Amino acid sequence: MSRYTTPRGVTAALLGAALLLSGCGANPEEAEGVLNSQQPKGTTAAQAKDQALYDRLPDKAKKAGKLVSVNNGSFPPYEIAGADGRSLTGAAADMSEALGQLLGVKIEHVTVDGLPSSLTGIASGRYDFAIGPVGDFRDRQKSNDFVDWVKEFVVFAVLKGNPKKIGSLADTCGLKISVMAGGSAESVIKGQSQTCVKEGKPKINVQSYKDQPTSVLAVSSGRADAFFSSQAPLTYFVEQAGGKLELAGKGQSNGFDDLYQGAVVAKDSPLRDVLKDGIQKLMDNGTYDEIMDRWGTSDNKLDQAGVNLAKS
Repeated sequence: MSRYTTPRGVTAALLGAALLLSGCGANPEEAEGVLNSQQPKGTTAAQAKDQALYDRLPDKAKKAGKLVSVNNGSFPPYEIAGADGRSLTGAAADMSEALGQLLGVKIEHVTVDGLPSSLTGIASGRYDFAIGPVGDFRDRQKSNDFVDWVKEFVVFAVLKGNPKKIGSLADTCGLKISVMAGGSAESVIKGQSQTCVKEGKPKINVQSYKDQPTSVLAVSSGRADAFFSSQAPLTYFVEQAGGKLELAGKGQSNGFDDLYQGAVVAKDSPLRDVLKDGIQKLMDNGTYDEIMDRWGTSDNKLDQAGVNLAKS
């Protein structure tokens, strides 16, 4: 939508359709304009199977010859989910392809409705893991373990010129802010709304959507004043918006301490350390750097993969 002109009456209809379609586990059709088909050129070199890592895989994975990774829709440039609910492109897709070759199994992708569904599905064993990256927080570590492979920052996507003059989280009182439902940004912005009220300022109109494309679409259509989310995907959306959007609140904590994101497994799963060592090998052999650089996420790189790095 960010690259196409849509009559105002149609915009409202599309937003309504987006909310209905997002439950299907794929991106809403109208959001595909937000997720422009432009992708970086280049391919990742094939990885040789690491027999020692393969031998450490759970028997279920070795017998099936695959691992099932779940996602909750597009989180570009890491995850760009296809309309079929199973195809995936992006930095995370390239990482999982290389990781699967290293482990000697195929990694299949399944898109489901919302982050809570992903996390509970992993915790219950319905899915083997999520390549992510998913935000690592202490409260989430109670049911899941995180294999962190990126660091992140949280900012705002706003209309060009930043008409509401958002410089940080403190400037959002009385505004309409879109977030992804179930994400950490939703919790922070709701907490900020309470702070606004305590300070005698208007509360924040928090608009929670089930995927990133619909959240940014709310801004480009004028329904929301800003989209509060991770800087890497917002940078991608801004670049695809044809000059209609820009980032705001950069260089500010915006309610977060050090923010790590990574793959997710069930609590104490034997797959956790296999993934950690596999990702570390991709870091050591240069594959990780190649993928992150190609997708414009070099600022989000970690030197080493880690488990449950979040301290808050």
